[in-house]
Amino acid sequence: MNLDTSFPYQLYLVISEQDCRGKNFLHVAEKAILGGVDVIQLREKNLTSDLYLAKAKQLKEITDKYTIPLIINDNLEVAQELNAAGIHVGNRDISPSNIRQVWNSPRPLVGYSIENLEQLKNPQIPLSDYLGISPVFNTETKKDTITEWGLKGIVEIRQRTDKPLVAIGNIHIQNARRVIQAGADCLAVVSAICGSEDPEKAAYELKNEILK
Repeated sequence: MNLDTSFPYQLYLVISEQDCRGKNFLHVAEKAILGGVDVIQLREKNLTSDLYLAKAKQLKEITDKYTIPLIINDNLEVAQELNAAGIHVGNRDISPSNIRQVWNSPRPLVGYSIENLEQLKNPQIPLSDYLGISPVFNTETKKDTITEWGLKGIVEIRQRTDKPLVAIGNIHIQNARRVIQAGADCLAVVSAICGSEDPEKAAYELKNEILK
């Protein structure tokens, strides 16, 4: 496991109101933190910036309460206005280089999703703080990706970069440990926590798998 102290997180929750399936997303987030989540990303693709910001402010009250970093998915305006811990982007979003030009104080965490091996040669990689490996296994919550990496894909990426790797995509209690063993530094989950009847217990069990 990568010991980079600039990214010491192990369990990463990606949350949206829709993924919480009728449950209060703020309640889910707080319970997940109590269970062991280290960092939270708010991903709301279909909201206006004003609505996104309003929802992010509510969530930030909770993450600040527990000193948990809040990452904003693909909305630089919201991330800056909120003074979030960082932003996560993909190939079709604003680039890490543009983010660094516009937002450099305080320095945000920038996550960048990797969808193919050629992307590891991209000049955006050195400007990113961590790489999102998406998806490890195909998932219903994210259908706009190209490569299903699998465990072999994580192994190959780990051999090619020393950047912290955040694995996401149909990760759950049965496969979590194997994903870590393949070379991921951190597990990002959606349904395994948001879809659980007991988000705190789900987070606790996942964290224990990582720490074994």
